[in-house]
Amino acid sequence: MDGTGKKYSLQDSVGHQITRTARILERRVEDDLRRFGLTRVGWCVLVAVAEEGKKNPSDIANFVGIDRTATSRALRQLETDGLIMREMGRDDRRTTEVRLTELGQTQFEAALPFCRAASVYFHHKLTQAELETLKALLAKLAADELP
Repeated sequence: MDGTGKKYSLQDSVGHQITRTARILERRVEDDLRRFGLTRVGWCVLVAVAEEGKKNPSDIANFVGIDRTATSRALRQLETDGLIMREMGRDDRRTTEVRLTELGQTQFEAALPFCRAASVYFHHKLTQAELETLKALLAKLAADELP
């Protein structure tokens, strides 16, 4: 029982439904990414660098929505795999800049159609109006909570 005297219903919990749905989406994408040696977080980092021009680890962390420790771990793995390079900042030598290697660009471009297909698969389950409403509601729930 919760504080109101009612039984807690996990299935009625918005958080549970969002988490469950996110896991379903992630599984589909991760199954495709695995063939390219990528994780979902690694993919998100590649998107941040390749598509959004993010170079600084802090900017990448904020864009992806993960903490600095997870970002460092992802960058280290991507660097070990030869997909990114980390260099001293050009304007400020105290900073680190991230860029894709040639292999990273190749892997990104190879994985991109699979990630787009997964996105299209789930987007087609909703009407355009439903999709826009869902995005707006999720943004509202996340407001003031993101780094």
